[in-house]
Amino acid sequence: MTVNRTLWNGQTIPALGLGCWAIGGPFFAGDVALGWGEVDDNESIAAIHRALDLGVRFFDTASNYGGGRSEEVLGRALEGRNDVLVATKFGHVVDPVTKQALADETAPDKLEAIVHTSLRRLRRERIDLMQLHLSALPIDTAGPIFDLLERLRAKGMVGAYGWSTDFPDRAAAFANREGFVAIQHAMNVFNPATDILSVVEQKGLLSINRSPLAMGLLSGKFKSGEALPKNDIRGHNLPWLDFFKDGQIVPSYARRLERIRDLLSSDGRTLTQGALGWLWGRSNRTLPIPGFRTVAQVEENVGALEKGPLPPEVISEIERMLNKEPEEAR
Repeated sequence: MTVNRTLWNGQTIPALGLGCWAIGGPFFAGDVALGWGEVDDNESIAAIHRALDLGVRFFDTASNYGGGRSEEVLGRALEGRNDVLVATKFGHVVDPVTKQALADETAPDKLEAIVHTSLRRLRRERIDLMQLHLSALPIDTAGPIFDLLERLRAKGMVGAYGWSTDFPDRAAAFANREGFVAIQHAMNVFNPATDILSVVEQKGLLSINRSPLAMGLLSGKFKSGEALPKNDIRGHNLPWLDFFKDGQIVPSYARRLERIRDLLSSDGRTLTQGALGWLWGRSNRTLPIPGFRTVAQVEENVGALEKGPLPPEVISEIERMLNKEPEEAR
């Protein structure tokens, strides 16, 4: 079984993309890491090439990841591949030299310059999907930005556009525009994103799922008590980090994972493959974009396509187990 998605342009691709945040390497807000640690560009390119060999045709990045390094590495790896769709995002800004986060950019004229820079880094004449990266931006402020994206679509610089947001009202606000085709939002076993997924389905959009593995927790490779280094974003105590605090797994999530471990691993799946199968089983509009840094991670992620969606009865049991009163509370 291979799970597919037919996109806004009529192209049918495997229902798995790859997220390129991690391959951007280090970048910071002051002393706080916003990346996932050091990376080897050659390994990143080898992993992308392996993904291509295995059929992956959708890659998602952003102009701020590593101060542009992620886009540059992806551009090198995909140069000349016109059968691949590239999505990127704009709005957050990182200095490419200092790797420090700067103020967010919302002025349409400044954002158009960022699009040109992304095209250069990606070595492409058109960005297939350009997404606004500012999740909580007020709708009124976002309007002129999407007007800009529509003009860039008319020029052929952008194929389509969308919003990376976790707010249902923002997801719905521009969904009736012809060029608005996708919402990128957090979604995983622990975060079913019911409200925003409902908007996506009602409006006929693509649901691009970031954090499909709960920032790596659902891979099962992290153990309670083990700490991630400070050069990894999960090594900090950021308010929006749900699954890791100060480099360690949040204990309540570790316990929840143990309750559903066997269910996710059904039919010979790894935990990673079960977590991706859960997303496909939830909706026929989901396109998870797990991150990667190695060839082995790509191979495990793509292996989920052959396993397919988790069966409805397994998904129902997972929901029951996650909603079950935990032993420690009784």
